[in-house]
Amino acid sequence: MDLSFNAEEIAFRDRMREFFTTEIPPAIRDQVQRGEHVSQEQMVTAQRILNAHGLAVPHWPVEWGGHDWTPVQLYIYQDEMQQACVPPPLGFNTNMVGPVIAQFGSEAQKKQFLAPTANLDIWWCQGFSEPGAGSDLASLRTTAIRDGDHYVVNGQKTWTTLAQYADWIFCLVRTDTKVKKQEGISFLLIDMKAPGVSVRPIQTIDGGIEVNEVWFDEVRVPAENLVGEENKGWDYAKFLLGNERTGIARVGVSKARIRRIKQLAALERVGDRAMIDEPHFRERVAAVEIELKALEMTQLRVVADEHKQERRGKPNPASSILKLKGSEIQQATTELLMDVVGPYILPYDDHEPGSNEPPVGPDYAAEAAPTYFNWRKISIYGGSNEIQRNIVAKAILGF
Repeated sequence: MDLSFNAEEIAFRDRMREFFTTEIPPAIRDQVQRGEHVSQEQMVTAQRILNAHGLAVPHWPVEWGGHDWTPVQLYIYQDEMQQACVPPPLGFNTNMVGPVIAQFGSEAQKKQFLAPTANLDIWWCQGFSEPGAGSDLASLRTTAIRDGDHYVVNGQKTWTTLAQYADWIFCLVRTDTKVKKQEGISFLLIDMKAPGVSVRPIQTIDGGIEVNEVWFDEVRVPAENLVGEENKGWDYAKFLLGNERTGIARVGVSKARIRRIKQLAALERVGDRAMIDEPHFRERVAAVEIELKALEMTQLRVVADEHKQERRGKPNPASSILKLKGSEIQQATTELLMDVVGPYILPYDDHEPGSNEPPVGPDYAAEAAPTYFNWRKISIYGGSNEIQRNIVAKAILGF
């Protein structure tokens, strides 16, 4: 199998690289490179620039803003965007609910939602996980009972990322309690402004508020907001999660992070030499780079497999390998960065009452610890790594 790029693909890569490094505001890209959180306004700005140039949803059907690109071109697009430290289009919109609506939604739903979803005029959040139904998602208990032309929704979702910004939430809800649990789930679109919807923030270990609880108390949802068929939501969720797990590999993100680690390690000293020249540290960096190269080759094999007719439109079980190893490598890079900044990772709050001391250490140290703690979640969301090992064992190894 030839996994090298041909001349046309190299030219495409160069066009993507030039666009990402010239059209997206440098201030936004620099913030991403430093590991700082990007604001809601900055995310909207970046996605609308991409969408204006036809680059927000290239993997969607052409009639809804996509391109007839090959899987290799889509891979190059994503890799170059990540390496340029461009905030990616909001995944809940572009990689999750958008493709589900495009594939399974009604024509009315496509006309109502797809264009504003691509342009981030609608901000979506994901209503899947619940207390007691995270990795075992099929155990969810949020109910949607049909009442005439509406469903009445009651229950709770948790770990709902960026729900504080969301206009709509796409939810898995239980519409039949009398059948096997996977067979009684539906996929419902709910307006976050509907009466009975409430959002409660959860402060994470890095001190930020990124995730939330979302409560539904007798929320009336028009039946026309049901995607596809009633009780077929588990099939749509598997379609969605296959897309999500491939994206979680984030090969380009890890490439950019390793470059950043090397740059900063050249500035830090260990005794009489730069940290980047310390043999044990170089060995650890090299080990991560080798793992990353193996992951990249695996992702390219998955991309090549997508050309095959029998695989089109079906999640590749190898996406679980990408998610598993990709998350481990991303966490390893945050550990390396913690080692680079050393004691400067200790928290400092210059807004603390009575504080008149200047910050200790370089500016780049400030985000190391919050990023390390925040990225512990990567091996959990999108299906925990333990679940991914089960999928690999069953779907690939045949155990």
